Amino acid sequence: MAASTNSDSAAMSPPTPQQVAQAMHARDHAARALDIKIVAIDLGSATVSMLVRQDMVNGHNMCHGGYMALLCDTAFAYACNSYNLNAVASGFSIEILAPAKLGDTLVAVAVEQVQRGRQGVYDIKLTNQSNEIIALFRGKSARIAGEVITTVNPAGATP
Repeated sequence: MAASTNSDSAAMSPPTPQQVAQAMHARDHAARALDIKIVAIDLGSATVSMLVRQDMVNGHNMCHGGYMALLCDTAFAYACNSYNLNAVASGFSIEILAPAKLGDTLVAVAVEQVQRGRQGVYDIKLTNQSNEIIALFRGKSARIAGEVITTVNPAGATP
């Protein structure tokens, strides 16, 4: 019997939540365009941050709520895909509790509440640099076919 090499065992190891998030971020044009940073990732959780820029400010001189929802949705996406099983949002709601302003650093922390079968529920807290709660977001996920990082050989392929 041949001894396994480190490269053999590494190739067979499932991707870490960090690797999954990095793979998603590389394809996430919206997150990259807004300079959203990955702060922390674990199974079922994700923390991301974003600086409120001039082009994100609305006519009331506040961060547009859509950008806040997008940041929360990004944390939600990275959390629900952290198992390397493709998942998409089936719905979400956001309660904006305070304005975010130009120059604020917003942090969205997503935490899985339940994952059962194809469905999951995630709560996301959005805070500013003073740790004031700006918004609360709840996302519902649905798992779809496939993996973020393919680990299974296609049918008939040999390793």
